[in-house]
Amino acid sequence: VVQEFRDYQFKETKEEALKDLEDLVKKLPWTDPLKVWELNNSLKKKNDPLKVWELNNSLKKKKTKRKKHNQQSSASKEKAKDDGEEEGTDQKDASEQEDCAQATEPAGDQGPEETGGAESQNRDDDNEQPEAKDEPCDGSGAETKADDGKESEGDAKVLKFRVTCNRAGDKHSFTSNEAARDFGGAVQEHFQWKADMTNFDVEVLLNIHNNEVVVGIALTEESLHRRNITHFGPTTLRSTLAYGMLRLCDPQPTDIIVDPMCGTGAIPIEGAMEWPSCYHIAGDNNPQAVKRAANNICSLLKKNENKESSTSLGIPLDIIQWDICNLPLRTGSVDVIVTDMPFGKRIGSKKKNWDLYPACLMEMGRICTPGTGRAALLTQDKKCFAKALSRMGHIWRKNQTVWVNVGGLHAAVYLLKRTWERAEEKRSFW
Repeated sequence: VVQEFRDYQFKETKEEALKDLEDLVKKLPWTDPLKVWELNNSLKKKNDPLKVWELNNSLKKKKTKRKKHNQQSSASKEKAKDDGEEEGTDQKDASEQEDCAQATEPAGDQGPEETGGAESQNRDDDNEQPEAKDEPCDGSGAETKADDGKESEGDAKVLKFRVTCNRAGDKHSFTSNEAARDFGGAVQEHFQWKADMTNFDVEVLLNIHNNEVVVGIALTEESLHRRNITHFGPTTLRSTLAYGMLRLCDPQPTDIIVDPMCGTGAIPIEGAMEWPSCYHIAGDNNPQAVKRAANNICSLLKKNENKESSTSLGIPLDIIQWDICNLPLRTGSVDVIVTDMPFGKRIGSKKKNWDLYPACLMEMGRICTPGTGRAALLTQDKKCFAKALSRMGHIWRKNQTVWVNVGGLHAAVYLLKRTWERAEEKRSFW
């Protein structure tokens, strides 16, 4: 991530808003992200997949980690000089959309060109196939390395780039294509890179969700939607979507985060990796699902153990088999609930959901802290959920609905806020 803006104030007219995005390019702190990009490329050239994996997993850590990467970057440059093995910049990086994994609401003006709407929500790097065109750039931002003396220092190869824009929200006066085009033109002027929509070296990511803007540089070519997952079930959620749902709840240090229907554990595992200062609890009524989730956790622990030393610090996550309607948790003890509810297709049925959804909302309301508790619930059975939520209106208030594409199904993430009302113990909902 180059920089993130949580409350970016867009200008009212299209011309002013696009000009503002152009001006933003010169104000962004590009230096450190480009050094990380350089290091990532040098490790790929040396065919060291473990180090690449370590780097990509540590990108979102604190600035101290980033400083460490920069030191490694300078070390690798020195080594490259000695070995004379560093090639020019024929490296291709594409799409890791870290914070882009967050869910996106469909924009009012999103036409066919803006596949970022529902698809962009999934934030898989599958979805990173840019809908956006840009006016690229030509290179001076990142240092380029000459080819073993074949090129002189003054003839360093010019980097090729493209800008990918994913935009969602109904209050923007511009489209994703227009944003990528103008932002890309400013990047080209700033760095003097060369535009290339297919054979690019650098992919600049511009993600706009309502008033939130994230500018980043892609580090991986492959999709990250299966990261941290090795054992899959019939309804395993994409890791990128799991991250987005968690991020919508804005987890704070020491928060207790529960996934009461965890399946193979995509949500709690993503949460434990990205928010280690929170405590994560996962459960499911299916013993096979719990077993798969436990295997995923074990695989992750082994991977962490192999990272740098023979010892592993573990992850803040527990998993248990339980009944969603009778959770073994104290009343008001949970800060955040994030879960993928059964759609009634591969798991359960839509008929059963009419009883299950209100019972789930009632029990989740019981364990969630009144006043401050929040939940992000994913379902494709929107009619049933809306009815259940209307009956549980005294416990849950809907803050936001984010539309997502889940395997071709038009689903929704409902962001709920727990009221101060005490959850009743009765089980008659209709």
